[in-house]
Amino acid sequence: MPNTGEDLATSRRDVFVLVVAIFIAGVCSIVYELLISTVSSYFLGDTIKQFSIIIGMYMAAMGLGAYLSRLLKGDLIPFFIKMEIALGFIGGVSVPFLYTCYALRPEAYPVLMPLLVLLIGVLIGVEIPLLARILDKYYVLKINISTVLSVDYVGALVATILFPFILLPLLGTFRSSLVFGVLNMGIGFIMLWRFSDSVGAKYHRRYLLYSIVSVLMLLILLLSAQPLIRVWSQSLYEDQVIFQKRTPYQQLVLTKYRDDLNFFINGNLQFSSRDEYRYHEALVHIPMAAARRRENVLVLGGGDGLAVREILKYKPSAFVTVVDLDPEVVALARRNPLMRELNEASLDHPQVMVFHTDAYMFLESRESLYDVILADLPDPNNVSLARLYSREFYDLAFSRLTRRGVFATQSTSPYYAKNAFWCIYETVRASRFENVVPYHVFVPSFGDWGFVVASKDRFDYAALEIPVPTQFLGRNALKRCFQFEKDIIAGEPAPRTNTLDDPQLLHYYLESWRNWR
Repeated sequence: MPNTGEDLATSRRDVFVLVVAIFIAGVCSIVYELLISTVSSYFLGDTIKQFSIIIGMYMAAMGLGAYLSRLLKGDLIPFFIKMEIALGFIGGVSVPFLYTCYALRPEAYPVLMPLLVLLIGVLIGVEIPLLARILDKYYVLKINISTVLSVDYVGALVATILFPFILLPLLGTFRSSLVFGVLNMGIGFIMLWRFSDSVGAKYHRRYLLYSIVSVLMLLILLLSAQPLIRVWSQSLYEDQVIFQKRTPYQQLVLTKYRDDLNFFINGNLQFSSRDEYRYHEALVHIPMAAARRRENVLVLGGGDGLAVREILKYKPSAFVTVVDLDPEVVALARRNPLMRELNEASLDHPQVMVFHTDAYMFLESRESLYDVILADLPDPNNVSLARLYSREFYDLAFSRLTRRGVFATQSTSPYYAKNAFWCIYETVRASRFENVVPYHVFVPSFGDWGFVVASKDRFDYAALEIPVPTQFLGRNALKRCFQFEKDIIAGEPAPRTNTLDDPQLLHYYLESWRNWR
């Protein structure tokens, strides 16, 4: 007997609900994967390793879930609703769970995180085969499969666009997981509403109760996110957290104990106000003293304004250009009273110009020449940063220097990360510079810290005179900077150079610091 118009309309509504469910499932599945990968890269470093391992486990778990879906028989809609309730709740609390795990038992994180990935992956792997089988009553197989996969892939595309441009900048990882947990739970509500006859009155009430309780728990966590994040952050730091903000690029935290101000990026200490002058005087004054001219100085990184403070001691000759990717770092340095006092409001000086872009792209796109270029960049703990210590990057810096220009870069610790330090030195040597010299200073908050200075012509750096007032870098300290003790001199064979194609530095760096944790 042919379908009536009412039956046809009902079928269309059923199909629409199922297609919406497939789309939401596709979005949520990718978001969970990206969130866990991002959080793990924040906590454990080595972004490529974390993303690669998690994506691999995720896909394998989805395959396992797809295989297990064949064991489900009978009316599939109740199974699907239960699974969505479980997936929405587990996916929603995934990031809060990982935050808590890292704060309370960081040694357990590498074990619990993969288990969470596998659990979510299996549940997601069950989704698509179940939806395809549910749709089987409405379409022939070839249309059914193409509809399910195409809608799911579109959902994945939407997720990959939302994640970097909206979710991370506006919500951060903690809130994003909760929001998408609630969204994922919405699939269960929609299915309960549309297919209540398939569930039955008894189970309909039970599933509805489970869904409501789960959503309420996620909403409570969402509404409490700010104080929870504040408590979590405080648990990671010994001193009082006075500022914290998740930017599109990183997590910024300021802590204070008495007169000591500490600045952290992604949990890594950037400076302590008690001894930062040692680092910044070494980074700035040795290349500035070596330069024949100081009229145009470029600082790559340095958004905290501390290196600029030292450069401006050479005023009125120095015009300073600062390139820092994250505008929030510069905003903090300009607006926070403690930071502003420490950097002496250097970023608001009329001779200072600030650009917010990638350092590599800045050097590639600009044709201006500089007398001094200083790379005050974070340590190379991921591929994106390691490229800023590559031979290609140093060649770019060379091309942006005046005829007798000088370049210097911070180069991590020659004691704690010996191979990484000498890799940076060898990489600068492999570029086009004529004179390349390593040096180091002791900074109590960090230990022995290294730098590399390079110039287009030769002269004796140890014989330099610092022409401006300093707290630390006098004649004797300057001579000691270029003396390396036996235990931190490069071994044989020398570390390999770091290039864009072969980021050896990242491996040296991660291996070195892993031994000190």
